Amino acid sequence: MCIMCKGTMEVGTSTFMVDVNNCIIAIRNVPTNICDQCGAKTYDNDISKNLENMVNKLKESKQEIAVVKYEDVAA
Repeated sequence: MCIMCKGTMEVGTSTFMVDVNNCIIAIRNVPTNICDQCGAKTYDNDISKNLENMVNKLKESKQEIAVVKYEDVAA
């Protein structure tokens, strides 16, 4: 159940984006829970941990923009 509007959460994929240390990181095809009413997105705990690890590795790459697929770099 969605914490924003009480709608139904459905499993899908989305793009996670963050701007860290002047580096824009986009991680595509992230498994995501998406509300069918308001579009709110949430991630399971394991996915959140993987995203955090991925961002920490990518922000050290010294690139201005990094775009990766979740399945290519998820542990």
